[in-house]
Amino acid sequence: MLTYHAAFYEHPEEATVLAKVLDFPGVVTEGRDLSEGRQELRGALRDMAETILLAGETLPSPNPGVDDSEADLVDPIVLSLVVEPAGVS
Repeated sequence: MLTYHAAFYEHPEEATVLAKVLDFPGVVTEGRDLSEGRQELRGALRDMAETILLAGETLPSPNPGVDDSEADLVDPIVLSLVVEPAGVS
């Protein structure tokens, strides 16, 4: 289990919330509200981590000092993956 840092940026004029993981490059998504933004971001983080691991690469390390002063909210986001033995589907 790894704990990264999620940033959320509210855009009320567009009725969206932009969400990204600050210490996991490429994990960015959006939702209609904060709740949906969180849900979408958890899925995007999981999908990106699985893709990286299947390619034989290592995941980026969480950075406890990361922050974004422009974000409306920065919260921890936990990555938890289930590893299945080879040949099991």
